[in-house]
Amino acid sequence: MENTKSLRNWLSAMELSHPLVIAGPCSAETEEQVLKIAHQLKQTDATVLRAGIWKPRTRPGNFEGVGALGLKWLQKAKQETSLITATEVANANHVDLALKHDVDILWVGARTTVSPFIVQEIADALKGTDKIVLVKNPVNPDLALWLGAVERFYASDVKKLGVIHRGFSTYEKTRYRNNPEWQIPIDLQNKFPDLPLILDPSHIAGRRDIIFELCQTALDLNYDGLMVETHYDPDNAWSDAAQQITPTTLDKMTVDLRIRKQEGDAVEFNNKLATLRTQIDVIDRQLIDSLGNRMRIADKIGLLKKKNNVAILQTKRWNEILGKMILEGEENNLSEEFILKIYKAIHQESINHQKKVINE
Repeated sequence: MENTKSLRNWLSAMELSHPLVIAGPCSAETEEQVLKIAHQLKQTDATVLRAGIWKPRTRPGNFEGVGALGLKWLQKAKQETSLITATEVANANHVDLALKHDVDILWVGARTTVSPFIVQEIADALKGTDKIVLVKNPVNPDLALWLGAVERFYASDVKKLGVIHRGFSTYEKTRYRNNPEWQIPIDLQNKFPDLPLILDPSHIAGRRDIIFELCQTALDLNYDGLMVETHYDPDNAWSDAAQQITPTTLDKMTVDLRIRKQEGDAVEFNNKLATLRTQIDVIDRQLIDSLGNRMRIADKIGLLKKKNNVAILQTKRWNEILGKMILEGEENNLSEEFILKIYKAIHQESINHQKKVINE
């Protein structure tokens, strides 16, 4: 699969004056719920109504979707509002049922993307379809696996393709439900700049208060659209209540988001500069998070040394670290002088943390 302008044809054909907005409930719950949300979304910038019909839950016993019955509700909502529809499919049977109910966009979930066997099954079921197929990133941070799934659909003559960035699972608790790992979609953009890229801030955030922030970062990085979970009564949603927002909130958010327009050379320069600066901002936040984690480990080392009456400064260990990092720096085109300055500062902060622990 090679990057070509034709990858954008399905999105360009929509002739939108703003990024694509896909919105709707995490789960279809009742016909009334789906129709009510659809009519409210009709008054916003949303072009696509999404709803989970089959819900792959982490553990059994939770609500796992209403099943094929919900497809009839999506079909009715489409007839009443003219919104195009989208749902997740996880096997060939899901594909067959979704196609029979004229669902316009099918997406492959993160848990499915990790399995080439299942992806191939779905790709075979969709062979030659003119439906839009969006592939969410796998739960683990693996760009090759993500692109491999897209390529399987491309090889099955599915040409209306796009990807959804929904973040990556991590064992460590962070401010996100799923760590965004922005560098991975940035690398994907660099390889396939014309493959439509959509952000799913709801699954990255896991809570509604940082959804706007995530959406703005995505737009600053030239994402093509947003998939936002919306519900008229989020707190009482049957699944993922904490991360859903109301259609009214979505409407206000799309007004408040800053969208850069392409108008002339000066604007193009500023847009490219803003994108690169946003990439730096993302990496800077990752650096701070990594340094914070490093110092928390230093605190644990300080406590261990205190219990065993061991000196803070371990010269041999320090020299080993410095030597390794100088070599790593060379491989990344970083000067020895720069590495020395950075790691001396890191080492001093680590010593300060250990001193504090030992002296407490």
